[in-house]
Amino acid sequence: MTGPLGALNRITRTKPTAPVGERCEMCAEPIGDEHQHVVNTQARQLMCVCRGCYLLFTDASAELRYRAVPDRYVSFPEFELGPGQWEELEIPVGLAFFFRNSTLDRTVAFYPGPAGATESELPLEAWDNVLAANPQLALLTDDVEALLIRTNGGITCHIVPIDACYQLVGTLRRLWRGFDGGQDAHREIENFFAAVNARSRPAQAVVSDAPS
Repeated sequence: MTGPLGALNRITRTKPTAPVGERCEMCAEPIGDEHQHVVNTQARQLMCVCRGCYLLFTDASAELRYRAVPDRYVSFPEFELGPGQWEELEIPVGLAFFFRNSTLDRTVAFYPGPAGATESELPLEAWDNVLAANPQLALLTDDVEALLIRTNGGITCHIVPIDACYQLVGTLRRLWRGFDGGQDAHREIENFFAAVNARSRPAQAVVSDAPS
């Protein structure tokens, strides 16, 4: 399997955090469990790196093959999803991630399940309608951040780091039981969203803080 879905599935077969004693994938500096990541935008690979290598790729305006994954969580309290719009996106479950792949020049959608990440054939017109109704979603950074949308128990939308998506999908793949995932998977989803909510800042505050 090739493309963004194949890369995601390869990554989620292992934990996104490195075991103690692993080294930076760029300079071989030792790193522990708590480390940062960069994305190889051409190969669609998530790389574990030391702090020094991470800082080399934090300039979002630079044309770089590697991009640092920011530690940013943003909530959209005014996010709108009209009747039937989720169904128009052709996503069969109530949770999905959306990120823009700059190499392919398109938005990729995927949702978790027993096999890991499943890609959804995102209808362009349906997604454009969502973006038109929610212009603040333009805050999303290509390749390194994802829009996390959940429709179960009320509609919520957040920007999260792409490595957080990889971590959740990989964990759910290990926990998934039966048709709907089972209690352990549902508990993990609730814990994940509790952490996302605790770390998120409202989009309006993020826009206000941006330099003019």
